[in-house]
Amino acid sequence: MMVLARLLSPEDFGLQGMVVVVTGFLGLFRDAGLGMATVQRLEVTHEQTSTLFWINVAVGAILATLCAALAPVLVAFYHEPRLYWVAVVSGTTFMFNGLSAQHSALLQRGMRFVTQAKIDVLSLTVGSGTGIVMALLGCRYWSLVGMAMAISIVGAVALWVAVPWVPGPPRRRSGIRSMLHFGGLATCNSFVVFLAWNAEKLLLGRFWGADALGLYGRAFQLVTLPVQQLNTAVTGVAFPALSRIQHDAERLARSFLRGFSLLISLTIPITVTCALFAEEIVRVVLGAKWMEAAPIFRLLTPVAVVFAVANPFSWLVMSTGRIRRALAMSTATTPLVIVGIVLGLSHGPKGVALGYSLAMTSLVIPIAAWSKLGTGITWADLWSATNPPFLSGLLAGGAGLLVKLTLGGSLPPMLYLMAGLGLVLGVYAWVLLIVMRQKHVYMDLLSQLLPRPQPRKEGTVEPAVRPL
Repeated sequence: MMVLARLLSPEDFGLQGMVVVVTGFLGLFRDAGLGMATVQRLEVTHEQTSTLFWINVAVGAILATLCAALAPVLVAFYHEPRLYWVAVVSGTTFMFNGLSAQHSALLQRGMRFVTQAKIDVLSLTVGSGTGIVMALLGCRYWSLVGMAMAISIVGAVALWVAVPWVPGPPRRRSGIRSMLHFGGLATCNSFVVFLAWNAEKLLLGRFWGADALGLYGRAFQLVTLPVQQLNTAVTGVAFPALSRIQHDAERLARSFLRGFSLLISLTIPITVTCALFAEEIVRVVLGAKWMEAAPIFRLLTPVAVVFAVANPFSWLVMSTGRIRRALAMSTATTPLVIVGIVLGLSHGPKGVALGYSLAMTSLVIPIAAWSKLGTGITWADLWSATNPPFLSGLLAGGAGLLVKLTLGGSLPPMLYLMAGLGLVLGVYAWVLLIVMRQKHVYMDLLSQLLPRPQPRKEGTVEPAVRPL
């Protein structure tokens, strides 16, 4: 991000953001929820996985075709002819996603989290390198398209190498009806959530143009990327682990609260630092030409905490098969988020950022209340999991504010940011681990974060996986 932000303009990122509205929407259907269905099942056979694989391949081809068909609509909506071929080429990534969806699910079922992390790092490294080289060659917004394609291709190839499983022919009577039902509801839920997460990008691009969308998009990514990376890593561990113990309420609650506490504890200091040092972060990471994104970035920082608090509840609901509840929650909350966005739209990117943050923050308590029904998890449990990191974050924020008031403007941005970040992290860790005596809690949590694979019952097929 740091390199590309200096090589490309806000308009380049804005053009990509306009296409992402379509590719992001179609991406909801790229595995039709069947990867999640494979992970969530206690037992899965070779015939079932093979049949789902071919369904995923067909879905990928259909989505690539739809993306090309929607390209003229995108051009007409935004009045931007450059979007046509960007949309057509971007759609080809769906085919690679379809070819690797079940391999990724099998990797999660095998709980080979280190291998998954290696694949993620490899694909991101190759993709970023591709984008940087293309940007240096003057490819402008095509650099972002090339990066996305490289990530998809390398990820798919690496998954096939890491998971030595070859699909068989599809079987009509393979017993996947319940998995298709679960996947269908999961896809519907993703669609509703997508509306809440992307309505602001659609409206900003339409009414304020590529530059405004580019500024908002970079600010949004800068805020959410660290949290998304953390959430992806913890979810990769938590979801399959919770799925394996979904019928043991006591173990389920205990394991959920551990993952919940870990994600919040890691997110709080990041959010505090972003809120206090927004200008310095934008200048150091994106460069001086992006400084207009700094106030947008600061207004969006509450969203990072909201994601860290709300996302784990999706593990709880999905892993226990309560997919209808997830869909009902998304359907009820999405209109409120869209209202917040629309109310801020007349004030441009800043107004949208404020409206989005306020709407998302107001939904945390209702989501928690709805998600924990029937799980045995109490408000006292949630308070015990969140109280130490939030109080530690409050004190660390005070220390960071002291640095801002005493050193503001007296140091170069990089040194200033390093001083503030070091103090915030140091105070946070000291208060959380030493003063509040939580060191043993997190040491125990980390020691049990990577559970051992459960022995499978005779008669089931658990395809082997090996390190990359």
